Amino acid sequence: MRPGVLFVSPCRKDATTIAQMLGSLSLQIEHVADLAHARARIQKAAYQVVLTEANLPDGTWIDVLDLAHRVNSQTEVIVTDREADARFWAEVLNRGAYDLIAQPFATAEVQRILSNACSRLSSQPKVASAAV
Repeated sequence: MRPGVLFVSPCRKDATTIAQMLGSLSLQIEHVADLAHARARIQKAAYQVVLTEANLPDGTWIDVLDLAHRVNSQTEVIVTDREADARFWAEVLNRGAYDLIAQPFATAEVQRILSNACSRLSSQPKVASAAV
């Protein structure tokens, strides 16, 4: 089974870019535009990684982080933002997300971070998921 990545972003162009970047890694990616659709997908499917924009039309990365960890505490959440800086990176890590990716996306960085997040999960023992 290929690792699954859910990308939560209102920008379809970014989703296409990320999918192209991950294609060589054989990572399956799905895209949803907002928190409501992310909630529906996360409750139906197990994702190893959720990549989310910091600000969504109906919530924030913190909402996505909380949702993902309620459903499966082993899911890695990676945040992306155009105004990423050291302070925001520290906040993201302190809240329990895996990492922060700055935009515009750099292929090598995206591939490295997502590959590492998926590899990390593949090597951990499975933990039962709780329903939301």
